[in-house]
This record gives sequence, structure tokens and C-alpha cells, in this order.
Amino acid sequence: MAQTSKRYKVLVGKVDRTRLYPVQEALKLIKDNATAKFNESVDVSINLGIDAKKSDQAVRGSIVLPQGTGKSVRVAVFAQGERAEQAKQAGADIVGFEDLANEIKGGKIDFDVVIATPDAMRVVGQLGQVLGPRGLMPNPKVGTVAQDVTTAVKNAKAGQVQYRTDKAGIVQCTIGRASFTVDALAENLKALVDAVNKSKPASSKGIYLKKLSVSSTMGVGVRVDQASLQQ
Repeated sequence: MAQTSKRYKVLVGKVDRTRLYPVQEALKLIKDNATAKFNESVDVSINLGIDAKKSDQAVRGSIVLPQGTGKSVRVAVFAQGERAEQAKQAGADIVGFEDLANEIKGGKIDFDVVIATPDAMRVVGQLGQVLGPRGLMPNPKVGTVAQDVTTAVKNAKAGQVQYRTDKAGIVQCTIGRASFTVDALAENLKALVDAVNKSKPASSKGIYLKKLSVSSTMGVGVRVDQASLQQ
């Protein structure tokens, strides 16, 4: 533990907490300081100027990152008949209906994303207490409830990420791995910020995107100058 604390203090000393870093410099700093023994994820924290207590100001959506996430994703699909076959052909790892629901009720959860056709929601709806807390409940707003299961599965496999505000009005999302190039991370970050901007609630007033910072799994946060995202 002492070694971890010592390492963290060194990282903190390399970052000026009062400075807004240009996006390329911020991401290079994150990459250079990602010295853990595994390929750390690179995460974004976006502080939005919304009233998170108001349901009409909740921000939620999904986007396929242009450079992917660097993570292999296991996809489970609730579908039957022709849709089930389409899901299998699109590369779904697990396809089922009531049989899959029973496996999940029994505690078998070996997937990262759940997709369902609209008619399957009567079955999936019974799994809310299991899937909900894990952030796995299918939702049409993020494209995981869909008739077109082929596109939904391919998007999930291609690096689709979901974003949503928490109780403090903050969006947290992964945009890749420390092994990515700075340019690849920057492209993913710009795509995410663009998607969040397009999701701005009509009732939100004042400054919408207040603060933006990036960090790695074991690293410290680096604040990003939003103006540099437009360059």
C-alpha cells in the first residue's frame, strides 16, 4: 500500500491541478503516467451544468467510438426466431429467451452488454433487480432495445459506449486504453463530447459543459481545455 501511495504522490506532482491542458498534451500526460503492470483504461469525466434532480435534464445516450474501446465485449441477446438467427450471425456470444432469463436468475452473468428485441422485454423486465444495478438493463435510448439486432450487436462489438449523468450531473465514460495513440484517444474523446453536446436537454440553462478531465485507471485526473477540442 505504501508503494502505491508513493507512486500516486509522484503522479500528482507531475500534474498542475490549476491548469487547463490542451487535449493532446493532457492525453500524452495520461499515457506517460500509466505505469501500472496492466493496460490501463483511459476515462473521461464531464461535469455538466444541469439540474440532475430533474428527470427532464437527465443526459443519456450511446456512441460507437471511432477507434473502439480496446476491450473485447461479450454480448448477450434476448430474441427468438429469425431475430435470434440474425443475432448469432452478427456475432452475439449468447442468444436466448426464457432459457437465458432463467440462467441469469440463477446467477450466471458472463456478458458485458445485453440487447433485446422489443417483444423480449416482457421477459427481460423480470430481470430488472439483477441487470439494473449492473447497468446491463436494455434501453431504447442507448440502442440496446432494437428490432435491428444485427446493427445493435455489431455496434456493441465495434466499441459502443453508453453515457449517462449520475446524481451529481457528471458523465463518466471510458474512451480507450493507455496503449492507444494520443491521436486515437483524442478522436474518441471528441466524438464522445460531440455526442454529449447533442444530448443537451432543452430545459438546461447556462453553461452546459462545465469541466472536462481525463485520467487512467491508476492515474490522476488532468483537466482539459475545451477550446482545444475544436482545433
